[in-house]
Amino acid sequence: MPTSSGLIFKQAFELELLRRLIDVVVLAGAALLANYLRYGSAFGPIPPVHLVLLYLSCAMVLFGFPQKGISTRGRLMPQMFVRFATSWAMILLAGLLLTFFVHRASELSRLWLLYWYVTGFVFLSLYKIFTHGVLSIIRRRGLNSKRIMIVGYGRTGQEMHKRALQHHGYGYDVTAIYADPADQASIDLDANSPTCIKSLDAINDYLQENDIHEIWITLPISASAQLLELQYLLRNALVDVRWVPDMLGFQMVNHQMVDFLGLATVELNRPVSHGMRGVIKHLFDKVFATVVLTLLLPVFAVIAVGIKCSSSGPIFFKQARLGFNGKKFMVYKFRSMTMHKETGELCQATQNDVRITPFGQFLRRTSLDELPQFINVLLGDMSVVGPRPHALQHNVKYEEILELYMARHRVRPGITGWAQIHGLRGETDTLDKMEKRVEFDMHYIHNWSLLMDLRIVIWTAFKGWTGSNAY
Repeated sequence: MPTSSGLIFKQAFELELLRRLIDVVVLAGAALLANYLRYGSAFGPIPPVHLVLLYLSCAMVLFGFPQKGISTRGRLMPQMFVRFATSWAMILLAGLLLTFFVHRASELSRLWLLYWYVTGFVFLSLYKIFTHGVLSIIRRRGLNSKRIMIVGYGRTGQEMHKRALQHHGYGYDVTAIYADPADQASIDLDANSPTCIKSLDAINDYLQENDIHEIWITLPISASAQLLELQYLLRNALVDVRWVPDMLGFQMVNHQMVDFLGLATVELNRPVSHGMRGVIKHLFDKVFATVVLTLLLPVFAVIAVGIKCSSSGPIFFKQARLGFNGKKFMVYKFRSMTMHKETGELCQATQNDVRITPFGQFLRRTSLDELPQFINVLLGDMSVVGPRPHALQHNVKYEEILELYMARHRVRPGITGWAQIHGLRGETDTLDKMEKRVEFDMHYIHNWSLLMDLRIVIWTAFKGWTGSNAY
């Protein structure tokens, strides 16, 4: 007979309702605090427009947060926080639009709104973190946990099992697995391992005799016959079923399940610049580049004088590079070499290169020759952070040798990057050096976040401008 999974799990509906109501209470508390900070009294006369804004926000928190999956079980904290922050911003925007539509904007205190928005964001964030921590403790003690059966214990199934163990606070307890007969011999099981089911036909018997809450199907697409048989066998199973597509072997930029023309589809090659992530990165690039160019105008002037005094020729050097989606653009640098005729062949700068002027050597050693690329950022050709753009000859040479080399161009090239702060700078005269750069570039693309960009910028400012490979 199935065993109990704990009172908290049985009362999941009541628990979710309680969490939503506490969201509203926290929001109301933030409004009272904002009232106190603005008017000196928490319970004094509250302008009607403030009440309308509060009621609207409470309704959106009650019904909008669940739709956004903000408290969805299994969602990692960074993902949850991003969804919460964007939802909170949308709540503020919707409230402001409403006040304008009803012609009551003049009655709205901007200072109260600022207090309420900040305190509401802080209070709700702290509440979410507290709730997450409490539930993690409860689940680690065996309460509110879900017993899981993994069907398909290949690469993806083992990865899902590993993540369930790593994130034990989410309360997913893998108690049974089904492995393809060809894989069963290679699975290392001990007394503490999940029960191994030997055949698909035995799955229903196990479900009837044990209390399983979810089935995770991780069979590969190549096992289509087993998938069809499995969906027939599970047609009467009274458990939640989750299909996890085997995406570990796909060497594309990003994966995401989306609804397309009414069907569930998997996008395999989404650029970082897609959607809100792209808007955030675009705004960061424009603001940062504008600030840097404004502050460094005197430095530009000094460098221009130094270049003119060191050798004849233009101040800037322009060279073609491939940018986002393989589109060609001209990258700007401060000229660090004497004027010479280009042969069209790849001729990278080397240590003690006679073409480099003494002042140019200083520029290259300190990476100051790269500063004009902030102009490229403003023009939209480059990003502040991203894979470094290589010479066109490199693209011809490596696109057939390194299978992920051209995938780097699914994002805008950057002035600095994940590879550069890890010492991968300077001449790429061997296949091994280029392989390493591509590896680090792909890590950046797969794991991009605004915090990662900020980390790279700070790291570059302190240690990334100089190095033994910069010449």
